Amino acid sequence: MNGLHLGQTLTFTGDPCHEGPGAARHERRGAVLVEDGRIAATGAADDLRAAHPDAPVTDHGDGLLMAGFVDAHAHYPQTGIIASWGKRLIDWLNAYTFPEEMRFDDPAYAADVAGRYLDLLLSNGTTTVCSFCTIHPASVETFFEAAELRGMRVAGGRTCMDRDTAPEGLRDTAQAAYDQSRDLLQRWHRRGRARYVITPRFSPTSTPEQLSALGALWAENPDCLMQTHLSEQTDEIDWVKSLYPQARDYLDTYQAHGLLGRNGLYGHAIHLEPRERDRLRETGAALVHCPTSNTFIGSGLFDMPGLLAEGNTVGLATDTGGGSSFSMLRSMAAAYEIGQLRGRALHPSELLWLATEGSARAMRMNDRIGNLEPGREADFIVLDLASTPAIAQRAERASDIWEAIFPTIMMGDDRAIAATYLAGHAVQQPGRPSTSTQ
Repeated sequence: MNGLHLGQTLTFTGDPCHEGPGAARHERRGAVLVEDGRIAATGAADDLRAAHPDAPVTDHGDGLLMAGFVDAHAHYPQTGIIASWGKRLIDWLNAYTFPEEMRFDDPAYAADVAGRYLDLLLSNGTTTVCSFCTIHPASVETFFEAAELRGMRVAGGRTCMDRDTAPEGLRDTAQAAYDQSRDLLQRWHRRGRARYVITPRFSPTSTPEQLSALGALWAENPDCLMQTHLSEQTDEIDWVKSLYPQARDYLDTYQAHGLLGRNGLYGHAIHLEPRERDRLRETGAALVHCPTSNTFIGSGLFDMPGLLAEGNTVGLATDTGGGSSFSMLRSMAAAYEIGQLRGRALHPSELLWLATEGSARAMRMNDRIGNLEPGREADFIVLDLASTPAIAQRAERASDIWEAIFPTIMMGDDRAIAATYLAGHAVQQPGRPSTSTQ
């Protein structure tokens, strides 16, 4: 819907992870002008109202307008098993993930979960997600169809596994992985707001032949993203070395088969060796931090300080359902806590940047989403910075915008999302207070 949205506004003029909080711009009484699904202008409310006197106005009061959250690594098929008690990664996969993913051979079941998952994201202020699907083409089709129905920008792909380390019923072949991924890519990539992602689950569940087949598909379609997992747990790394004895390290199992590149998204990346860190930086590949998953499954502490200092591209994610929340607010809070244990307290501006522009950059979509910048798609949210009594009483003491926002980052949930907009259209969320239009 075209018009002016009034409230506090938060935009980024640079990267606060390297430039400090000054790279963020806060307007105490700001406005966002939306035209034809895109942001046409941002600035002081009085200035934009004077410049566009006939524009319809939606006043969000003290709500904070900012870009919608961008979740750069998730598994929507794990929606139903989120917060399942478990031990280590492999135990968790075998006990919960693989049995649940087998159910996605039923298109009706896949469609139900896809719709429920996207609605949960929208209620938590996430407007873009990059998700693994399952081996079943129907899981991909229903995911993209559900997003198309909602007008939501998403990326996703068919998860490929052909080793007997994956259970029967979730295994394919190198040729089937290539053929079915190619067919889905041709049907969905760049259709509306959809982007296809080439998706080997990880090296332990793929043979060298399958990795090579997917590497060839990526070479044929270099504008696609490629997503996988890397160095999540130490016993996983030992497993990879036993399966790929000729590889120099875990990353080399991808590099040797054409699966290392600038458009690659490597989830977790906790226990990296020096060569891996160097190669990832040199190629411009993106690392995706999944903090609630890393603590929930006991994987380790992501080296945010070191990787940022080295110049790596880093995004943030929930990693549903290994991650224990659908909320990117919770991911930001966990990233702050892990940063503290690593000796670097991430500033609120850095956390918000990682959850928006940073993840958009990781997904190579920062020309479209991730910031309230003219020309970008009008996917934005309105944050209530006093959504609960506990948050409100802390925010009342704030001396600046960062002190006002930080309690919501640390204690907020879906109640903090006063409104969500996709391409300028409000997402209907039952129970939310209505905004005033003048």
